[in-house]
Amino acid sequence: MNQEWNAAWREQMLPTLADENWDLIVIGGGISGAGIVREAARRGWRCLLLEQRDFAWGTSSRSSKMVHGGLRYIAKGQWRLTRDSVRERQRLLDEAPGLVEPMSFLMPHYRGGFPGPRVLGGLLSVYDALAGRRSHRFHDAQQLRFIAPGLKENDLIGGTSFVDALTDDARLVMRVLSEARADGAVVLNGLRVAQLLREEGRVSGVAVEDCESGETLHLRCGVLAVATGAWAERLRPSDSPRQLRPLRGSHLVLPGWRLPVAQALTFLHARDRRPVFVFPWEGATVVGTTDLDHREDLDHSASISGEELDYLLAACTQAFPAAEVTAMDALSTWSGVRPVVGAAGAHQDKPSNETREHVLWQEPGCVTLAGGKLTTFRPQAIEVLKACADMLGRAFEDDAAPVFAAVQPSLIPGLSPQQWRRLAGRHGRDLPKLAQLIAEVGQETVGITDTLWAELAFACEAEMVLHLDDLLLRRTRLGLLLARGGEEHFAAIRTLCQPRLAWSDGRWQAEIQRYRLLWQRDHGLPEITP
Repeated sequence: MNQEWNAAWREQMLPTLADENWDLIVIGGGISGAGIVREAARRGWRCLLLEQRDFAWGTSSRSSKMVHGGLRYIAKGQWRLTRDSVRERQRLLDEAPGLVEPMSFLMPHYRGGFPGPRVLGGLLSVYDALAGRRSHRFHDAQQLRFIAPGLKENDLIGGTSFVDALTDDARLVMRVLSEARADGAVVLNGLRVAQLLREEGRVSGVAVEDCESGETLHLRCGVLAVATGAWAERLRPSDSPRQLRPLRGSHLVLPGWRLPVAQALTFLHARDRRPVFVFPWEGATVVGTTDLDHREDLDHSASISGEELDYLLAACTQAFPAAEVTAMDALSTWSGVRPVVGAAGAHQDKPSNETREHVLWQEPGCVTLAGGKLTTFRPQAIEVLKACADMLGRAFEDDAAPVFAAVQPSLIPGLSPQQWRRLAGRHGRDLPKLAQLIAEVGQETVGITDTLWAELAFACEAEMVLHLDDLLLRRTRLGLLLARGGEEHFAAIRTLCQPRLAWSDGRWQAEIQRYRLLWQRDHGLPEITP
């Protein structure tokens, strides 16, 4: 694997792409596309992944960060989805410690409320049975005063806890892509597929525009896999029925000290009885999520609305009335669009009632993945590749091999075991290179976050950063965790990163201006009208 995976390498690689007759081209650099190219590369396929914007730019950096089985899917009778999810959750916990970590979830029970302890306990017994281990227990109201201080106590009778997991979704994508590249895959961002090429009624390749230079390439492949999430219908034949129902989920990020929680709290919002969460993430506290039809242009980033902000603040007041959280407490927001496959008459039904099951759409030479979940990216990838293998006339089976190579246990001098675990989880095979940069740059973290300055340096040198938002919103999450997107650190970031990115002073200024506008639009607070 070429560790210097950066803009200079990209420039050298682009002219060579058309010389290859690829076995597989994957369109989409989110978790679904990453999973597909990872499994294909491991099997020796000559494969290429193309992402129009940046890796994890869409839903895969804007999810609720939860690697979970989906407890509510049991109540809806979606047994297969829940079973697959809890199995994959455990796989990820075992294979990627430090990146996917267990998290205790707590649901409080109030007198006369639903679900009560018995109903929830019954659902969790099934959940635990599917997972093969018991993780839930009931706590009385007295215990909750210590477990969840500040929780509304009026009519509180207790709470039920269970275990799921949290992740940094964008880093999960990068780790999977790193594994694919180690097995020979070519992975590129900033390349827009403008058109599918067809020969004798079969998809045979793609016409691609380089979003950085405007140049066009024509690439050939044996089979094409489309994994573009909410954009999955863009490349389908025009006479195909429209089935996707884009649903927006928005989140509010608060400083950890402003609403401190030791575990994830889940409860039903008083306004619409939808489950919402308040949970610790990367030293901050996240409140989410909403669930409503996203009717805006998908080519523009989703952003929180005033109504959604009010909804999430009301959730804070409902669960923690004494905290008196307001909009001015927010560090940032994020909104993602879920690629949900709508059922018949879906737009007359509640968004939260939609299934999170995935489907495959096939035409000769092309397989499109629609729908699905973050947690089940691996079995979804296997299903896509089985269909692709049939089109290529190849044998294929799921050997259930690990997604991630094991990280050799070692300690970086001066870092705690907890810091090493975090870095090993996020960087995997790249840890030796990162260790060299830690020795060069030092062990200091950026502000109050856990992110090392060396991680910024590493991203600039070896993680295909094309724009400043790639660095601050996806390679690291500083733009979400620091006030005003990290503005107080811009001078230091420039000193460290501008030389490594080989940007001129003019380019840096243009990137700063672009980032400020993007952050305010996509991650700031909406305009609040009196």
